[in-house]
Amino acid sequence: MLPAAADFLPELQFQTSRSSGPGGQNVNKVESRVELRFRLFDSQLLTDEQKQTLLQKLASKLTTEGELLVVAQEDRSQLRNKETALRKFHELLSKALYKPKARRATKPSKGAVRQRLESKKKHGDKKANRGRVDF
Repeated sequence: MLPAAADFLPELQFQTSRSSGPGGQNVNKVESRVELRFRLFDSQLLTDEQKQTLLQKLASKLTTEGELLVVAQEDRSQLRNKETALRKFHELLSKALYKPKARRATKPSKGAVRQRLESKKKHGDKKANRGRVDF
């Protein structure tokens, strides 16, 4: 079970910088780009098993120091970019920690098998009746 995004706040570091996104002159003046950094190994909220899973699945997104880096610069507002970064972070962790339900093998019922074979027989008969008609 993954804790809520708000629970991670004490463990997250935010850094702002000037964005290359939309904003006209605003981009040259305001630091609206938000970088979210999460130190995976120092987390108190995740179990060791979860940390190992994240290390394997998010290896390409981790820095050499083991920090997960999420960047948001889509919006002109620093606050909205911060919210976007938090949402991306939570989605990333949720997807990486998701365990699909194990599939149990089942057999088709006898009625379903009989119905399929009857359908195939009808279809075969229909095709067999096509062809030349002699008068």
